[in-house]
Amino acid sequence: SHIKTLEGTRHPLTAPVALEEAADYIRISMQSLGYEVAEHRFNEDDHDYRNIIATCRGTLFPEQRVILLAHYDTVSASPGADDNASGIALLLEVATILKPFQFERSIQFIAVSLEENEREGEIQDLGRRGSQALALYARENQWAIEGVVVLESVAYAGDCVVQTAPAGIPFKVPEVGNFIAVVGNEDSLELAQGFSQTIDRQRLPLPYLSITVPGNGELLPDSRRSDHASFWDSGYRAIMITSTTNFRNPPYHRPSDPLATLNLVLAAEVCR
Repeated sequence: SHIKTLEGTRHPLTAPVALEEAADYIRISMQSLGYEVAEHRFNEDDHDYRNIIATCRGTLFPEQRVILLAHYDTVSASPGADDNASGIALLLEVATILKPFQFERSIQFIAVSLEENEREGEIQDLGRRGSQALALYARENQWAIEGVVVLESVAYAGDCVVQTAPAGIPFKVPEVGNFIAVVGNEDSLELAQGFSQTIDRQRLPLPYLSITVPGNGELLPDSRRSDHASFWDSGYRAIMITSTTNFRNPPYHRPSDPLATLNLVLAAEVCR
């Protein structure tokens, strides 16, 4: 239902009203769950945009934060069901599931804007404006972030889906796109291992591929193509959970990215 509500172009130039409506939907959803909700506002090209932050305060170490994050904008001509209404849907669902519980550290559920490249035609790495602004704000205000988990397009998969791989990846990638990828850098290895080991320990029916890149992913630019890279660049541990977007999804960034193409069984397992 979250994906169905969000589906549709959410872009600062071609659909600015829908972009704001998506932010309102996320904010209202988090407030209805009883979370403390704030907006981190940033300016880009003389326009104000907002990242939505819902917080569950930690009981022992409230200053220490664990962040679950997804972006809510799209490219200029895509309904963006997988990219990235699927990530936002999981963000909201995890927030719903965890609401009855208390944790030693604070957990923050953050929806960011402007992950996609606002200026059409520029290289991909010049996107991530919302998370860059947030990571800079976090560094300036000395946030103690234990780790960031980024949900990026998490619902396109199947046993008949053909999987390809980015150039330069130093190992063989499965040819069937029925798994989730866990992407981290060397500093985030423990975080990536924790995610993967939880899948194994809970015996979840969720095939996964864990990828660790040196540095901040400079040698494998495709490993930087979401908001986790903004936190790598600011010195924080972060991983991306993804169904690998254009390496298996033909409708990626196209008008043909609707809810009907998604594998919600896989998305539910990622959520677990």
